[in-house]
This record gives sequence, structure tokens and C-alpha cells, in this order.
Amino acid sequence: MRINFIKLALLLLVLYGCNKDTTVPVPSVGPNSFMNQTYPLNSPSKLLMEGVYSVAYGPEFFGDSVIVKWNRTGLLIANNNGKYFVMKVGHIDSVIFLQGYWRDGYSDATGLASFYIARDEGGTTILTGNGNQAIIIRGATGIENGLPDQPLVLYYSRPFSEKVKKSNYYILAHRGGGRTSDRLPVSENSIAMINYTEKFGSTGIEMDVRLTRDGIPFLYHDGDINTRLTKKGPLAGPIEDYSWAMLTNFVRLIHGEMIPTLEEALKFTIDSTQLRFVYMDMKANRDAMAKVIPIQQQMIQRAKDKNRDILIVVGIPSNDVLNDLMTYPGYQNIPSLCELTVDDVRMVNSRVWGPRWTLGTQNDLVQQMHNEGRLAVCWTIDNPAWIRDYIITGTFDGLLTNYPYVVAYNHYTQ
Repeated sequence: MRINFIKLALLLLVLYGCNKDTTVPVPSVGPNSFMNQTYPLNSPSKLLMEGVYSVAYGPEFFGDSVIVKWNRTGLLIANNNGKYFVMKVGHIDSVIFLQGYWRDGYSDATGLASFYIARDEGGTTILTGNGNQAIIIRGATGIENGLPDQPLVLYYSRPFSEKVKKSNYYILAHRGGGRTSDRLPVSENSIAMINYTEKFGSTGIEMDVRLTRDGIPFLYHDGDINTRLTKKGPLAGPIEDYSWAMLTNFVRLIHGEMIPTLEEALKFTIDSTQLRFVYMDMKANRDAMAKVIPIQQQMIQRAKDKNRDILIVVGIPSNDVLNDLMTYPGYQNIPSLCELTVDDVRMVNSRVWGPRWTLGTQNDLVQQMHNEGRLAVCWTIDNPAWIRDYIITGTFDGLLTNYPYVVAYNHYTQ
């Protein structure tokens, strides 16, 4: 028995070693970064940095303007065409330093980035709150791990509008916060991805929920075990045919993470992030609500106990799932997001209506939902021009997207 186990372990090592690279490497300055010698900014200083900036000088592909927005993990700088910066920020005396990397979300282009705000160009104002908010961010960008040598200068244009500041708009990221197919450094529908997605400006996530053979809800998008989402291993075929013990022991996501249970994912989201919306997209096809709703209710109570402002809704993408929900006692009191008609929304008393973006902005129906005290969130919209149009002309309460930094730019520049 022990010999067979050793053989299986060796087989797994061989199979796991055969996976091709699926990541755009994240540029890094290494462990000797001078950022280790800086001091963090306080909350008032962070707010003074936020706003819309014009691109005064730099490569054309960074566009004419960007938004600068703080999140739990650092600073996001994003433009309208999918270029974004993930930055760490600190100060030494009255000089503020920014260091990190940029990435083009619509391609594999990436590189290091390093900036500073001089004491007389906004550094002192940001740190003390005194003086004119005439901030200039100076620095340079590079290609991949090459030293930043392409100058980039950003001028503070204006703060975010009062409309934006008062908005509770949801920027929802697909598949737990990002897709494996976008060659991110963490796997979709993983705890690591949930922890990572706020870097992109996400304020909420959609996650895909399935059931194991023994009835454990877990996160995974596709119906089968495949090398698009997982490392090569001994299991194949429909993923819901396996027990949780088998998935735990023999399946690893493409970047090595374990598949999380729904309970693990929700606990992490509540306890360790600032995300405000969780949309559980039901992929399971058999009696899943009886397993998922009790976990949802436990996590809603957990969020209340921790004073967390977070909406956790179970998704209704099809009539089969709708019928499954309606077999659950008190189903009209279950927080849900219905992707079907507004009549279906009313029938099960969904908290959120979630139409697909190809149906248009449908402002008249959205207004009906608002009049009834419901939210409306559109899915899944990725084209920058359409994102901008839906934010400017639509009245949705949020968008589900694979490019949250593009949604963030268009939302915060209103």
C-alpha cells in the first residue's frame, strides 16, 4: 500500500511538472527595494492623493488621463484602454515614493514603474493637509524587468465628483476576481484571487459554485477537470463526479492553489478583504440550494457580527436554478440575484436583477427595480467603449467585468 502511494506521489510530481507557463511575469525590483525604508501614509493623506490626473508627458499608450485610487492593498492608477498600475506607496520626510508595475490588461505588455511626488509639488500638502493641491507625479516606466527609462508625468486635475463620492457603485470582478485566461499570477476562483482582486479596483466579486459528489459546495467554473484551470493530475472528467476528499488530495489549480470550498471563500472575503458584494453564480445542476443557502445565511450573520457592509447573493442564471430556489422554505427571503426577467425577479423577490449587457441599458426596467427597492447589476461587459457608454447613459448599480480597472476609470471620472 505504501509503495503504491509513493508511486502515485511520483506520478503527480511528474504530471504537475509538465504544465506550461500560463502567467505574464509580474515585474519586481526584488527584496532590496528602497520602499522598505519608507513610512506609510495615513488615511487623510491617501484621500488627498486620489483623483483624476492628466498625462502631461509620457508614452502615448498611457492615454490622456488616469485615475488614482487607493484600495486595501495599495494604489491603483488606471486609464480607459486597459493600462493600469499596481503601486506601493510610502514617504521619507515630505517626499512621497511610488513603486510597482504596469500592465496592459488586453495584452501581455508589462513593466516596472517608479514615481515620486516632490515636497514642493504636492508632497508636503498631501502629508500635512496644508497648501494648494497641485500634485505632480513624476517618474518613469520600463519594459518587463528592465529599469524604468521612459518618462511619465501626471498632473492632478480634479478630485472625484460628489456624485462619485456619494455613490455605492459596485465594480464586480469575474470568476473570484480575475480569469486564469488573462495570465494573472493567481488562479481564478481561488482564495489567492479573492485576495488579489482589490489591486484592480474591484469592490465586489462573482464566484462560480459547484457541488462535489458528496454535496460540498466549492468554487470552480468549468464542468470538467482540465489543464486550462488545473495542473495535470490523475483525475479527469466531470468535476462534480468526485468527492471533496478526492479534489483536495489530487487536484491543484493552475498556479498550485487548492480548490476552495464556498465556506472558505466567503469567510476569507468577509474576514480579510474590503469587498462589498459577492455574487454566487450557481453552476451546480442538482439540488444545490439546500447546500448553499445555509452557508450563505451563516456568512451573512458572520458579516453582521463583524460589522461588515457586504451583500452576499445567490445567483439564478437559469430556470432550473430558479425552480431549485423555489423548493427552499422561505425562498422569497433569500438574498438572490436573478438573471432572468423582471417578472422572475419579483416572483422570488430577488434583491438584485442581473441582465446580460447585450440587452442594452434598459433604463426603464432598471428604474422599476429601483422603485421597488432592488438593485440592478449588468453582466459581463468588457469592451472599453461599451463600459463607458453603460456608465454614462445607463443607471445600473454596478457592472460585472473581466476588466475592473477599466470600469474603475470610467466610474471615477464621472
